[in-house]
Amino acid sequence: MKHPLARSAVLLLISAALHAAGATDALQRVQSGGVLKWGADAEGGAPYVFPDPQQPEHLIGFEVELADALAHKLGVRAQMVQNQWDGLVPALQRGNFDIVLNGLEITDEHRQQIALSQPYYVYSQQIITRRDNASLTNLLALKGHVVGTLSGTVAQRLMERAGGIDVRVYPGQAEPFRDLNNGRLEAVMLDLPIAVYYLTKEPNLKRSGAPFAPGFYGIGVRKEDTALLLALNQAIAELRADGTLEKIYRRWDIWDKNQLLIADYHETKRAAPTHASTFRNWRLYLPLLLRGAVVTVEISVLAMALAIVGGLALALLRLYGIAPLRWVAVAYTEVIRGTPLLIQLYLIYYGLPNVGIRLNAFVAAVLGLGLNYAAYEAENYRAGIQAVPRGQMEAALSLGMPRWLALRAVVLPQAVRVVLPPVTNDFIALFKDSSLVSVITMVELTKVYGMLALTTYDFMGLGLMTAAIYFGLSYPVSLIARHLERKLPHDHR
Repeated sequence: MKHPLARSAVLLLISAALHAAGATDALQRVQSGGVLKWGADAEGGAPYVFPDPQQPEHLIGFEVELADALAHKLGVRAQMVQNQWDGLVPALQRGNFDIVLNGLEITDEHRQQIALSQPYYVYSQQIITRRDNASLTNLLALKGHVVGTLSGTVAQRLMERAGGIDVRVYPGQAEPFRDLNNGRLEAVMLDLPIAVYYLTKEPNLKRSGAPFAPGFYGIGVRKEDTALLLALNQAIAELRADGTLEKIYRRWDIWDKNQLLIADYHETKRAAPTHASTFRNWRLYLPLLLRGAVVTVEISVLAMALAIVGGLALALLRLYGIAPLRWVAVAYTEVIRGTPLLIQLYLIYYGLPNVGIRLNAFVAAVLGLGLNYAAYEAENYRAGIQAVPRGQMEAALSLGMPRWLALRAVVLPQAVRVVLPPVTNDFIALFKDSSLVSVITMVELTKVYGMLALTTYDFMGLGLMTAAIYFGLSYPVSLIARHLERKLPHDHR
């Protein structure tokens, strides 16, 4: 191990040399502030970085220990900044943190956007199946099967390039294992450290076949932060030489013989930078976005139909039902409106299998959105019904009409015109809220945008195209609603 003074001298020499060359960067800011901010995703991030089950306010993981060791080498302390995994690179470019340290693969795609350090870990791909499956042991065998993986990973790109695999992409690494257990997936393909950790928690699952396709994890920095990159490379080399890396990996049971490959690592020739323009190549990207838009429309229309029927039933129960049913309608409306739609989707898709109810992603999406918006529609319909003068109902009853006939023939037709604007507004809002169903593996319009943007890094062009499609879907709904308002009879007195 080098003496601390010698290490500091090396860092000062690096900083001074680059300063003389006009290349000062984040290293000086990090050392003057005394904090190295590293971006990572701790949500389901084991064994990289995740909350300690015994002390949830503390983060643990092999990259937490690595970040602390790197910061110590730089003479500062480490501070983790939470960020969604597949948005780490854009967040780094925005300056949200100093480095990305979260299982970031060294690939040409990443190197075109940011600078990457020397590798600190050698990963491999691992296929995981249920214990009763003995056939899916390699990438070729996965063709024709439903396989889950983490969004934006090498595993996803490998399966997409292989073709013929029904790839289900997840925002976190815990969700694929849940779906594999629940029978929604036939296999999961993820980096070996993830498999090693989760298989200790999942007795019904197993490794299927040997690890394959080794690659390297590196630390991501902005391209202009050359001094910080050199300092990190120096720190990684020292941690590898003094055995610190091996000790950390062995504590987490992720040390293997592949780690010896780091010593022979040589950076390959970088691919020429590509700057994809979605406007110039709109014929390539627009069909993919429109395919996602079709899924959005299907989910939104079916969910709104469920919301309209369910909302009307709730409103009628609250206004005219017997006491227990009124209480149920009020409780449902308040609970659903008082809890996030995202949590409701998670409960329907991941929670119901615990009681034996397994819904596919499409049904769960429609059910989640429909049941959520039913609570809002119930209040719209209740307001519309109560806006009809009470004398209308009394007159119908005096003519001998049963109450339900009076509701259907007299009150509800008048209430429809009152509730049409807010219902239309809710339908447009539901179009946009349908983007949340991507968390349960539905590839709708927003998810397609995210996947393409992370591939091309053209967030602006693709974002404008996606926004235009959403507007094209929602604006006709407003026009139809206005037309119906003009056509429906209305007493102007």
